[in-house]
Amino acid sequence: MPSTKQCGTAGPANKTIGGVPAIHYLDFASRGRGQVVRLMWEDAGVAYEDIRYSFDEYPEAKKTVIAEKNPTATVPVIELNGKILTQSYAILRHFGRQMKYDGETEEEKYWADAMCDIAIDWRTLFIAAFLSPNKEETYPKHKETDRKHFLNALETHLNSHNLSQKGPFVIGKNITYADLVIYQLLHDEGLTQEERKGLQEYPRLKQMVDAVEARPNVKAFLESDRYLG
Repeated sequence: MPSTKQCGTAGPANKTIGGVPAIHYLDFASRGRGQVVRLMWEDAGVAYEDIRYSFDEYPEAKKTVIAEKNPTATVPVIELNGKILTQSYAILRHFGRQMKYDGETEEEKYWADAMCDIAIDWRTLFIAAFLSPNKEETYPKHKETDRKHFLNALETHLNSHNLSQKGPFVIGKNITYADLVIYQLLHDEGLTQEERKGLQEYPRLKQMVDAVEARPNVKAFLESDRYLG
């Protein structure tokens, strides 16, 4: 049976999105695409039900309970008021629109989407290398090639785009879902830990990471038993 935990107390943010959502996801510590959804909820003060499947039980759950909710049999799956939401980035954009995590102007919305899409491309290559049967060869190569390429690209964009120059976030002073997507990817690549050792050559990315973790609700989450590393 999956583990289930109630996180937070329902408040104004739950009213904004229409209730208390439940997330079905792997018990993968505080990592992965599904964790970005949790992170947005934590930052916004959304109470939610966290349903986690161990790696041993997930293959069976994938064929049954997950497939019943999502024809592609993939997670995360969100349940809210009898509705099913799937596809992690569509989920983020949906809640982002509801809770104003997508920017205000069309230029801000575009730039948040563009930066998110860069991170999506990076994560695809990261997962392929990290989960490869030949990880001992593919992941070190990834760190020296694709990872450096995307770090440099994001750092350049953050330093040069007129919105990002207003910092510390992608569109300036206001956080968006794109900041959380990039933050989570940096976290999963092991670059936010050890006093940002892996980001010393990327000060603008480091500034963004610091700003995300300094947000009161994110800080409280990272210091709580809900954060699993």
